Amino acid sequence: MQLTKDKNILIVGLGLLGGSYAMALSRQGFHVDAITRRQETVDYALSRGWIRAGDAKVNAELIGNADIIVFTLYPTVLLDWIAENGHLIKEGTIVTDVTGVKGHVTDQIQAALPEGVEYIGAHPMAGREVLGIENSDDSIFHGANYLVVPTEKNTEDAIALCEDLGWRLGFARVSRLSVQEHDRMIAFLSQLTHCIAVTLMCCSDEPNMEKYTGDSFRDLTRIARINDGMWSELFMCNREELLNQMDVFAKTFDQFRDALAQGDVQTMRSMMRHSTEQRAKFDKPKR
Repeated sequence: MQLTKDKNILIVGLGLLGGSYAMALSRQGFHVDAITRRQETVDYALSRGWIRAGDAKVNAELIGNADIIVFTLYPTVLLDWIAENGHLIKEGTIVTDVTGVKGHVTDQIQAALPEGVEYIGAHPMAGREVLGIENSDDSIFHGANYLVVPTEKNTEDAIALCEDLGWRLGFARVSRLSVQEHDRMIAFLSQLTHCIAVTLMCCSDEPNMEKYTGDSFRDLTRIARINDGMWSELFMCNREELLNQMDVFAKTFDQFRDALAQGDVQTMRSMMRHSTEQRAKFDKPKR
């Protein structure tokens, strides 16, 4: 199943990602509506033509008209929203999201939705260190990865539609992962990296360091400018997987430290060569 322009798309939550979704889809002629918390956000999206209609409160008509609903909410907010308003979603609607953890939410969402409404999890691996619709930019999807996270309850049509959404948004790669694979991968590829950046920035309060640094430090700590509310929630929702990855990192860091302390240049160089080979795989594909 492909995403066709006769489908009404509703985005719930017009922040950075929700706004970027609306921008990308409206530019291609899709009918996009939105529900979000602030009227100013609705007005911003309307003034730029990113949505055709919007509301700063739950709107039964917009929900009932939607063929596809994209939730761009924090995990706990998403679960609360569906528990309170899920009954307004019509039969046949496909529901998806951008949530950074799946094990914590997938079963609960599928159980809470009305009969005939299908949830298919997704995770766009794209973002910025700034918040709000005013920072939306659909170019963040270009060269990035889009993860689709189906379960045995999903139909092939819904999975295919969710994958097509990723391609339409401009992602360079669209992949399928199980819920367990997703949360394990995300613990390493995203959550651990944020923990390392935060920890590094908390290691020293030496004054004037910004006057002496080079780009390597800036690059390594870019994601240390962090939304503490969102990321602490994501960490807690995926705590066991993240703790496992933190333990692996600590063990590997100790291995490198021991090599340095013992003057073991061969081990250090071997680890450096391995890291160079591994890092080459992560360059963004050219479009």
